[in-house]
Amino acid sequence: MKKTLALSTALGLLASPVLADVNLLSWGGAYGNSHLEAYAKPFEAETGIKVTMADADNPATPIKAMVEAGNVSVDVASVEYADAVRLCDEGLLEEIDASILADAPDGTPAEEDFIDGAITECFVGTDVYSMILAYDDSKFPDDAKPSTPADFFDTEGFPGKRTMRKGAKFNLEFALMADGVPAEEVYDALSTPEGVDRAFAKLDTIKNNVIWWEAGAQPPQLLADGEVTMAYAFNGRIFNAAHGENKPFNIVWDGQIYEMEGWVIPKGAPNVDDALQFITYTTSAAPQARAAEFISYGPPRRSAAAMVGNIEGSDVPMGPSLPTYEENMTNALASNLDFWVDHDAELNERFNSWLAN
Repeated sequence: MKKTLALSTALGLLASPVLADVNLLSWGGAYGNSHLEAYAKPFEAETGIKVTMADADNPATPIKAMVEAGNVSVDVASVEYADAVRLCDEGLLEEIDASILADAPDGTPAEEDFIDGAITECFVGTDVYSMILAYDDSKFPDDAKPSTPADFFDTEGFPGKRTMRKGAKFNLEFALMADGVPAEEVYDALSTPEGVDRAFAKLDTIKNNVIWWEAGAQPPQLLADGEVTMAYAFNGRIFNAAHGENKPFNIVWDGQIYEMEGWVIPKGAPNVDDALQFITYTTSAAPQARAAEFISYGPPRRSAAAMVGNIEGSDVPMGPSLPTYEENMTNALASNLDFWVDHDAELNERFNSWLAN
C-alpha cells in the first residue's frame, strides 16, 4: 500500500499543468537537496530557465507509467543505471547525443572525461553511489563494532533488528559476500541456481529480524528511532544523518556495492530542448563536484573528482566519505548492469515469493 501511495503521489504531482521550462523528477531527501542546490538553482540563475522539482521513491516507476499512458509531464529524471538501460531498450526514453556534453576544464572531451559506462544511448551519469552497511555506534561496545558483511548477519554477536531494501538487487550480492564469496566472484555465483539458492539461504538466517524499506529516507530514520541497530542503505542517506544531523551512525565500506545514477529524458517530454540544456550544464565538471559536497556520492567525471572540496558548511574534506575514495574500495563490488537487466524480473519475483512465505 505504501508503495502504491508513493507512486500515486508522484503521478498526481506530475499530472498537474506544466508550468516550468524543466520539470525534474528526483528522489527527495538529502539526494534531492543536492540536485536542488548544485544543479537546479545555479542553472536557473545562469539561464533563466525555471526548474520545478518533484520526488518519487524510484523515478523509473512513474516515468514508465507516464510514457505508456501517453501523458508525460517530466522533462528530466534521475534514475539508476540499470533502470536507464531497461527503459531505453523498451523505447521509453529519448536518445541523448553525447556531443552536447561539456568538455573538461582542460579541454578533454566529455566522453574521455567520464568513467567507463557513464554515458549510454539514453543516459548521462551524475554520481556514483553505493549500498553500504551502517550501524548505530551507541548500540555496540567499543570492542565489538560491526566491520564486515558477515557481521550484519550475525544477530547473536551483534544484536538488534536490521533494515534492508525491499527487493532482490543488492541484497543477494550482499548475502553472498556475507557468506564468504569474494566480491569478484559474486556474479559468477549468482549466475547459477546454486548461487541464488545460497543467497536466499543466507537471507533466511535474518529474515525474521529485518524491517524492509522502500524509500531511501527510511533506514536513517529507523536507526534514529532505535527500531534497528544496523542498516543496509544508500551511503549518502547515512552520511547526511551522521554529518548533517549529528546522528551516531558509522559506515562500513567493506562489501559496498556501487552503481551510478544519472539523467534521462522520458519519451515525449514536453521540453526536450531545455532538458538537454539542463543536462549539459549539470553534467559539466564544476556542478558535479559541487553536488558531491552536499552528499557523499562520487562524481563520474575524472575532472570533477579532483574539484570536490569540503563537506558543505564545514571545513572537513568530503573525499574520504565518497564511495570512490581509494581506501573505501577494498572488497567493493561494482553492480553488474547486464546481470540485472537480464535477471531483475525473475529474481524479484522469487524475492517477493520468498518474502511472502
